[in-house]
Amino acid sequence: MFLSVVIPCFNEEEGLGVLHHRVHGVCESIGETFEMVMVNDGSTDGTGEALIRLAGRAPNIVVVNLSRNFGHERALLAGLTVCCGANILILDADLQDPPELLPEMLRLIQAGADVVYGRRRARMGETWFKRVTAWAFYRVFDFLSDVAIPRDTGHFRLLRRRVLDVVLEMPEQRLYLRGLISWAGFRQVPIDYDRAPRLVGAGKWPLKKMLGLAGDAITGFSIKPMRFVCCLGAVCAALVLGIAGCWLALPTGDRSANELPIVISLIAILFGFQFSSLAVIGEYIGRIWEQSRGRPLFVIESVVPSSLRSDAHPGQVTRRD
Repeated sequence: MFLSVVIPCFNEEEGLGVLHHRVHGVCESIGETFEMVMVNDGSTDGTGEALIRLAGRAPNIVVVNLSRNFGHERALLAGLTVCCGANILILDADLQDPPELLPEMLRLIQAGADVVYGRRRARMGETWFKRVTAWAFYRVFDFLSDVAIPRDTGHFRLLRRRVLDVVLEMPEQRLYLRGLISWAGFRQVPIDYDRAPRLVGAGKWPLKKMLGLAGDAITGFSIKPMRFVCCLGAVCAALVLGIAGCWLALPTGDRSANELPIVISLIAILFGFQFSSLAVIGEYIGRIWEQSRGRPLFVIESVVPSSLRSDAHPGQVTRRD
C-alpha cells in the first residue's frame, strides 16, 4: 500500500540530512512503497536548494516549492493536496515527533483505525512558558470547542486517504488542521510518546504565531465567545444597576459629593464592556470577510515529482474548490 509522508519545511536546511535518513530508514524497514512530500514554505536559507539535492539522490522525494511563506498550516495543506498515498503521515521537520512510531501507527491503521494521532506525554526541551501556555490552551479550547478534539496533540498523525479527502473538501481560510481532522470523525485512536527537543536550530513558533493559531482554532470551532459577550453584558447591566441603586440609597446630601466617582465608574464599566464586545465580534466578522474573498490558500511555484509517481502533478495549485 502506497504511503505518503508530508513534511512542511521552513528554514530547516541544517537538519534535512538527518530528517531524510531517519524517515527513509523507517519507511524502508516496513517494506511499503512510499514517497516523501517535502514542502519548502518560502525558506530564506538554503532549504530549497538542499531539498532539490535530496530529490536528485532519492527518487521517492517530491519537493513542493511555494511562491512565498504562507505559514505552517497552509504549507502542510499544500503537501496534503499534492500527496497521493493511501495512508498519509504528517510529520514536522524538526524531528521532535519520532518517525520511528510509524510501524506501530500502521499496525493500528491495519487494525481498523482511520486516524492515529500522537499524544504527548512530555514536552522535553521546551521552556516552562511554552509548556504552561500549551497546557492552558488545550484545556480552554476543550471547554470552548463544539467538537471533541484530543488534548496535548499536534500535527503528528497517520490518516487514511478517505479522511484526507473529507478534510480537503473543507473551504476554510483560517486553518486549524488538527481540528478539521477531528471534525471529520471516523475512528481515531491515540499513540503516546515523549516529545524530543529540536534536533537543530530554533523553534519557528513565536508568541505572535501561537496566539494567531489559538485564535483561529477558537473562532473556527466555537461561537461560545460571542455567547460569553451576552452573559458579560448581563453582568455589566446588573453591576451598573447595583451601583446606581447604591447611589440612590445614599442620603440626599451625600449624593452630590459622590456623584463624580459614580459617573466615572459607570462610564468605565460600560466602555470596557463595549470595547471587549466589539473586539470579539470583530474577530468573527474579520474571518467572514476573509472567507468571502476566496483568495488562494497557497500558491505552488514548482513541483519536483518523484519518479515513483505515475502522474506528474501540475506546476501550480492555487486553491481548493
